[in-house]
Amino acid sequence: MQFKVPQFLDIEDKIFGPFTFREFVYLAGGAGLCFVLYKLLGLMLGAIPILGVAGFSLALTFYKPNNKPFINMVEAGAKYVTQDKLYIWKRRKIKVGGNKPNEVIIEENRMPERGTRLSGSKLRDLAWSLDVLDLNKHTNEL
Repeated sequence: MQFKVPQFLDIEDKIFGPFTFREFVYLAGGAGLCFVLYKLLGLMLGAIPILGVAGFSLALTFYKPNNKPFINMVEAGAKYVTQDKLYIWKRRKIKVGGNKPNEVIIEENRMPERGTRLSGSKLRDLAWSLDVLDLNKHTNEL
């Protein structure tokens, strides 16, 4: 018995004419927000916010950088702005002039590590001391 395997699963159905449901919601939501801004601010004060909202709505609907939806780029930008960042600084020495004229030599200095390294025996002793309960203290509490 042969089964038909569905293909093109990543393509959304066109529900509202040439638009998918998501694209229609972006357009309708943008148009509705533009109308609300027009009613609240009027044409003179609301022209710039209306253009911004309309442009963003059109970008969400039609702009596909690298054949991916624009909302993915907006989401990645929001995550980048809100998440913590880790900056690592390495000290480098720059020497001008070497064997060749106008040669720049960059040497990286390793920063000394703070603290001591634990050898295998010290680490084993530390793990043992954390795992073993002091029975004298616990028997007095009971």
